Amino acid sequence: QEFVEKAPLLPQDIKWHFIGHLQSNKVKEVYKIPNLFMVETVDTKKLADVLNRRFPDDRKEKLRVLVQVNTSGEENKSGVEPSHCSALVKHIVENCDKLQFSGLMTIGRLGDVSPECFQTLVHCKSEVLMLENLGGLKPEEFEMSMGMSGDYDIAIQAGSTNIRVGSTIFGTRPPKETTINTPKVEENEKTQGSTKE
Repeated sequence: QEFVEKAPLLPQDIKWHFIGHLQSNKVKEVYKIPNLFMVETVDTKKLADVLNRRFPDDRKEKLRVLVQVNTSGEENKSGVEPSHCSALVKHIVENCDKLQFSGLMTIGRLGDVSPECFQTLVHCKSEVLMLENLGGLKPEEFEMSMGMSGDYDIAIQAGSTNIRVGSTIFGTRPPKETTINTPKVEENEKTQGSTKE
């Protein structure tokens, strides 16, 4: 919702990448974003199908998509399992003619400074490149979106092409709802010591 509201207020030549869990029923809203260039978090066949079906008639270029892979195995994270990654890519290439498969994306385990999650994504890439049809994507154009402010250096070493370092550039975002608690000052505390006998 915030993305949809703020994007029109910014320069019109920005190529927007949508990153975050996208519900199928919100696809229509996401397509309202001017210059939506890529959705980096496609993790189910259902979402890919809805993005393809809801593709605006007046849009000239295909929508680039990355397949999000849950490389950490955490239940609270979105992403297709590594073992199902190639099957999802194959589905997109063969059944979603309005989408352009462009690569893979992952979010590493929070606080983990090992390259394990990124190495898993590199392995997924190797398997995907074995598919006969990549929808015209050349191996040298294959995007690997991995690495954030806390682990981007490890991700780059592992072969990342896209890093996400917003908090390093802009600072940590405040919580959505911040409540400022102002201590209550009783009347007698305000006046205490203000007069002398």
